[in-house]
Parts: sequence; structure tokens; C-alpha cells
Amino acid sequence: MLNQVLLWITQNYIELLGLVFGLLYIVFSIKQNIWCWPAGFITSALYIYVFFNTKFYADMGLQVYYLLISVYGWYHWMFGSKSKKQDDLKTSRTQARLAVYLSLAFIILFLLISFILVNFTDSEIPYWDAFTTAASFVATWMLARKLIEHWIIWVIVDTVSLGLYIYKGLYPTVILFAVYTVLAILGYLEWKKQLKKI
Repeated sequence: MLNQVLLWITQNYIELLGLVFGLLYIVFSIKQNIWCWPAGFITSALYIYVFFNTKFYADMGLQVYYLLISVYGWYHWMFGSKSKKQDDLKTSRTQARLAVYLSLAFIILFLLISFILVNFTDSEIPYWDAFTTAASFVATWMLARKLIEHWIIWVIVDTVSLGLYIYKGLYPTVILFAVYTVLAILGYLEWKKQLKKI
């Protein structure tokens, strides 16, 4: 039994490391701690490998985007506020006009990613993969701007992703996304408290 567990760990250590750094990322995000961005960067680097090997190609592409948005998020949280003071970017709500643009961006991304997955890959679940990927693109950009509604999108994405990862047998990732789902709800509540103080 112990040998089987050790064998499983050695075969899945990259995914397990992704689990650890992914949890650090979400905890730092809830606390609005700038260290969420380096933790997210490492998580994404690890999951590029995991998702390539399990044919989640859109999710793999999303991880490349996460690498880039982690740099952007780090910079924007450091220097993105009008006062130019570190950690001074405030939590805010998404304005109606921006919500329309973000919805259009989601639809365009979903259609584009679906087209690519259906026509150019051997993805087993192209539309679900495209859905979670497109929504994640939008939610991560919103996190970089500290828009509170990004947590609502994450609850939806994480719940759908749970089912997909169970289907593919990615059990450490299932644990990660179960925790993500709960923490996304807590994150929304925590940021809402912060918003009331502003």
C-alpha cells in the first residue's frame, strides 16, 4: 500500500506542487496580498505540463495567459492606482459598460477557442474546456483590476472545472478546485467587507 502511494506521488508530483502553489495563490488573492501573483505564476507553469499531458489544450493555453497576466497583475497592483503608491489599488465594482465589454470578450473567446479545439485538436470536451477557459481569461483580468465580481465568475468556473477534472481523473486538481470553489465564495464575502469600508 505504501509503495503504491509513493509511486502515485512520484508520478503526480508536478500536479501536487500545482495544488500547493494554487492554494497559496487563492489565499493570497483573498487577502489582497501581492504575493498571489508569483504564486499564480508558479502554479501556471506547473499546470502547463499537467494540462498538456491530459489533453486539456485550452486550459494549457490559459496557463500561458496566466503567466503573462501574473506579471501584469503584479505590476498593476504595485503601480496601477492613481496615487502610484504600492498596494493602494482599491477594490471596486464592475461598471455596466465594462460588464458589456467583458461579456462580449467572453463570447468571442468562447467561440474562437471552441473552433480551435473542435477543428485542430483531439480534445474530448472542447466546449466545456472553451467555456472555462474563456471565463477564466475574463475573471483573471478582473482580478488584476480588483473588480469584486471576478469572484462570482470563479465560483462558476471552479464548479464546472470540478466535474471536468473528475472526468479526467486529475484528483489532486479536483481537491484544488473544490477548495477554490469554497474560497471563491469566501473571497467574495471578504472583498465585499473591504468594499464597504471604502
